[in-house]
Amino acid sequence: MTETLVRPGSGGAGPGSAAESVRAVPQRRPGLRVAAIVVTFLLVFLLEGWITNPRMQWGTVGEFLFSPVIMEGLRTTLLLTALAMALGVVGGIVLAVLRMSSNPILAQLSWCYIWVFRGTPLLVQLLFWYFLSAVVPTVGLGVPWGPTFVQADTNTLITQLTAAVLGLGLHEAAYMAEIVRAGITSVDDGQNEAAQALGMSRGQTLRRIVLPQALRIIIPPTGNQAISMLKTTSLVFAIAVPELLTSIQGIYSRNFQQVPLLVVACFWYLVATSVLNVGQFYLERRFGRGASRDLPPTPLQRLRAAARKNLKETAR
Repeated sequence: MTETLVRPGSGGAGPGSAAESVRAVPQRRPGLRVAAIVVTFLLVFLLEGWITNPRMQWGTVGEFLFSPVIMEGLRTTLLLTALAMALGVVGGIVLAVLRMSSNPILAQLSWCYIWVFRGTPLLVQLLFWYFLSAVVPTVGLGVPWGPTFVQADTNTLITQLTAAVLGLGLHEAAYMAEIVRAGITSVDDGQNEAAQALGMSRGQTLRRIVLPQALRIIIPPTGNQAISMLKTTSLVFAIAVPELLTSIQGIYSRNFQQVPLLVVACFWYLVATSVLNVGQFYLERRFGRGASRDLPPTPLQRLRAAARKNLKETAR
């Protein structure tokens, strides 16, 4: 809403006319300004109390912020996130294609997989893979009910890190399958018909026509899943994988400085999720070029626009 101000006593079409003297100004909203001042005051008050609290022990935070143990835990967290998301994305694409298959057996198998892995807690799945050797002592490759050509001990094959990647990745695949399926179904059926008219097979249509267009729908929730996966890796403490939170728990179990070390964990999680947010923004912008004429400005473009605005206001 705006208010229109007209200079009294002006008329005609020349300089000083009513058409020239009309000036639109934003409508005044004192309530919003008061609310912004109150919220800012409360935020500053809380931050000041938190920062100046001597029990936070900021010296301990600085001491362990770049500790080699914590850096190694952070690297393990990032590795788990990358491997689990890669497994989840590939598995999700396969499951989504099978779920939409005309073969009822493949479609039902995909549905059962999604039902099981979405219906059981992730922590239970991690423990299941970790203790798999209790049920299957050895894993072999050969003829069913016949000779085995290659055989390996399950404990040797499925280490703690492998169990974590399997648990996280296979669980993620069930969610990614629904995300990919939603993206594929968002593509108009006319695209498939046009591709078939050009003589493309179903696989070629999926790779060259459907998936590139579906990525605009798939990428935003996939980015959210990647950020969620980064934080979900903290569950692997149950199988003693030395990721970020497990490493921090090992330190504060010895020095009893729980809160300062948890602040260190929060700091690195925020840094990692911020990097993922930036990557998600540029991916969404990249694949949204064909759907929108006005792309959201990048942070650099916003800074340039703000600088130009300030220069114009200073010149006035």
